[in-house]
Amino acid sequence: MKVEEIMNHKVEAIAPNDTIKEAARKMHDLHIGALTVMDGDELVGILTDRDICCKVTAMGRDAVMTRVREIMTKDVITCYADQDIGEAADLMMSNHIRRLAVTSRGNSVTGFLSVDDIAHTSYDLASNILESSAPIH
Repeated sequence: MKVEEIMNHKVEAIAPNDTIKEAARKMHDLHIGALTVMDGDELVGILTDRDICCKVTAMGRDAVMTRVREIMTKDVITCYADQDIGEAADLMMSNHIRRLAVTSRGNSVTGFLSVDDIAHTSYDLASNILESSAPIH
């Protein structure tokens, strides 16, 4: 099965200079947990609800003063829409992440693949991803 068959095709973005408050509001209003960070047409990062919780709220930072670029993940792990979901799951496990930005072979962002998307197809694969991405305390 290919990534494009199960991924979420809706992509929401935010700019690197937007505030964390703007990002959180957008996630809240759209009921989503991640945003691509786009500088024009270029993918420059990813921002998740967990980033906001752990890097802003828990650290006592001001969401109005903190910019997306300050806390976003800059080295975005991506997969291609035409890749096998097993390959995408391997990427998630080896990088200890729960979401991948999905790109076309031309490198435009076409969607997101989450562990939840994979769970609809393979509970075992999703379980392995969750195990590998669990924080170690």
